[in-house]
Amino acid sequence: MIVLVVLGALLVLGLLALVHWYLWRRLVRDVSAPGGRWRRAGTVLAVVLPVLSIGALVGGRAFPMAVERWFAWPGYLWLPVLLYLLLALGVGELLRPLLLRLPVRRTAPAAAAPEAAPESVDEDGGEAPDAPEAQAAPSPERRLFVARAVALGASGAAAAVVGTGTYGVLRGPRLKQVTVPLAKLPARAHGYRIAVVSDIHLGPLLGRAHTQRIVDTINAAKPDLITIVGDLVDGTVAELGRDAEPLAQLRARDGAFFVTGNHEYFSGAAPWVDFVRELGVHPLQNARVELGGFDLAGVNDLAGQREGDGPDFGRALGDRDPARTAVLLSHQPVTIHDAVRHGVDLQLSGHTHGGQLWPGNLIAELANPTVAGLERYGDTQLYVTRGAGAWGPPVRVGAPSDITVVTLASLRA
Repeated sequence: MIVLVVLGALLVLGLLALVHWYLWRRLVRDVSAPGGRWRRAGTVLAVVLPVLSIGALVGGRAFPMAVERWFAWPGYLWLPVLLYLLLALGVGELLRPLLLRLPVRRTAPAAAAPEAAPESVDEDGGEAPDAPEAQAAPSPERRLFVARAVALGASGAAAAVVGTGTYGVLRGPRLKQVTVPLAKLPARAHGYRIAVVSDIHLGPLLGRAHTQRIVDTINAAKPDLITIVGDLVDGTVAELGRDAEPLAQLRARDGAFFVTGNHEYFSGAAPWVDFVRELGVHPLQNARVELGGFDLAGVNDLAGQREGDGPDFGRALGDRDPARTAVLLSHQPVTIHDAVRHGVDLQLSGHTHGGQLWPGNLIAELANPTVAGLERYGDTQLYVTRGAGAWGPPVRVGAPSDITVVTLASLRA
């Protein structure tokens, strides 16, 4: 097992080195003079940036949070820049041959017209066909111009995409409205509004101000119920407890509830469950509460199975009245099949981030039944929020963060 881990790590490092060599070649070597200032600076960056990214990825397990923050910003931001540089340069590789073959208009000094030369004839006395023009190879100057144009275009595109995606995360999630009709919901619960927030991901990059923005957005919506569907933190209570404190300001008629996500188990789930309870948020650990018009149940995340603390659908849903509507909080969408077997009417999930960085949504679709939005599985509906934060790079592309207000609609109203 250890040998496989070492081989896997070496393979990843080798691939990372190859990718950065390619970037160095296209963005540094091909566009600069040997020994020049940009050649030296670009070579240093080609070495330092991947080291910072590795430091950011392993920093949470190797360094205290205060040290991890030094790696996190440059290291995590470089990863999406790397992704979109590669995609943009891939387009550049397709355009490069066309750019090199574009005709170049050259102006020659005016000269006296020469005397007409006799037409060439072939050996048989006929007119000889015109000789085809020799196709000259692109000059070194032309190659340098094209290399710089492709490098500048790719760098500008990557910077624009990552900059916009970073602004979206730091600005905070936008409020989204979704209406879900439920056949068994009583008429008195028609219009009941549930605020759904997931994947807040407090950590080395997103802290107390991020939590406060989320709390203010939820409270401004004035929901009847607030649900936090896992992945609140990426760190311990000692490191991030102060950043989570604004959750105590959440206000809703029927309160706020919380279920664990997989990242809680990376950080120590039990202390976080106790801490959010102290903040006035009610943990649902394989448990259920009866509200006015429906049952609200919650199950622990699948990651808890390694600690004997995984989801228990029988405990959360087994002895309830099946005539009542059941709404289930479960961090990962893959539990939808268990929800169907237990007669759940609506499951609320997160976890996927909607893919976070396009084309990551294509990968997320391979591992999740629903990546974002509302879908039906038999008599059970599943709603997946894209989440309010970001894991790793504080960047979202093609998957904006959201807090969703789910309005329950009764077919009897």
